[in-house]
Amino acid sequence: MDTTARLAQHAMIFVGTVALIAALSLASDILAPVALALVAGVVLSPLSDFWEERGFAPFWGALLGLVLTLAVVASLILVFHPIVARLVEQAPKVWSDMREIVTGLRGLLKGLAEVSNELAGSIAPEARANPAVGSGEDAVPLPSVTDALLAAPAVLAQVLVFIGTLFFFLLTRGEIYDWTSLRLSPQGERAELAHRLRRAERSVSRYFLTITLINAGLGIVTALVLRLIGLEDAMMWGAVAFMVNFVLYLGPAVFAVVLIFVGVAEFDGIRAIAPAAAFLLLNATEGQFVTPALVGRRMAINPLLVFLSLVSGLWLWGPVGGIVAIPLLLWVLVLNDAIGAPLERPVESETA
Repeated sequence: MDTTARLAQHAMIFVGTVALIAALSLASDILAPVALALVAGVVLSPLSDFWEERGFAPFWGALLGLVLTLAVVASLILVFHPIVARLVEQAPKVWSDMREIVTGLRGLLKGLAEVSNELAGSIAPEARANPAVGSGEDAVPLPSVTDALLAAPAVLAQVLVFIGTLFFFLLTRGEIYDWTSLRLSPQGERAELAHRLRRAERSVSRYFLTITLINAGLGIVTALVLRLIGLEDAMMWGAVAFMVNFVLYLGPAVFAVVLIFVGVAEFDGIRAIAPAAAFLLLNATEGQFVTPALVGRRMAINPLLVFLSLVSGLWLWGPVGGIVAIPLLLWVLVLNDAIGAPLERPVESETA
């Protein structure tokens, strides 16, 4: 009877987990901006505390945090707009070089297939394979103006959800923590739960600030090294390196692949892999030495847990999920006393 009850309990947990994942995926249009706003609110919490400690009402701290966030987003858009324009401008050239490489590989594979067919025909004539007839490359449809107009209301709604969630979280986060402590802990443990919530908040805030500074340094050094190599638009690629490094593992890996194609487009011979090799070396140095030295090692998280959290976030909510996955994981672990001091980060190599 005990075994049956235990199995039934495990089955209910499994079904509940599956239902929760399905709900998170189906409601991604709402939950993704909400999660991003909560992480942004936690990151901005020291600013709100600083404002309130000087006697100002929480409203002004929340308003200042919201204005600061929108100003940062607007600045990023202004900075990256020419970068995106240059990437779009360079895309045909890079795509042409990529197609030449792919065409060469196809020719090689076709030659190997023909040799294989000849060998098969000489051994068993009836087994000779008919040559495959290529149907041509399928054209990839580009988004039209109509698609952009249809997507605009959904994007605007997500922006409004983000703004509203961020403002009201900053405005009422003290009340939210008090309500959570009151409802989810026994009489004598409410102060302890409130302390854990505050400690988890500080951990995520300091983690994000530290990682932002590290990524900025990586972007600057990457731009300088690519400039020395002779790559055009090195500052643009340094800015891209700064952004992609927020998505652990996958971001640097994808960027390294992009640099391979950019190197093929810009250089000849072995020099073509120099940009990607230089970035991988810098990223390995950052992941193995710089980050552990600045963030610390006592809060080491299993790299498998970090990777699975990242993949789950990307699968559920796309790029937003990749950004919020690690801060949310850190918040949960600190809240449950699974890891130690506030200013620590998972120790991992962010190399591809």
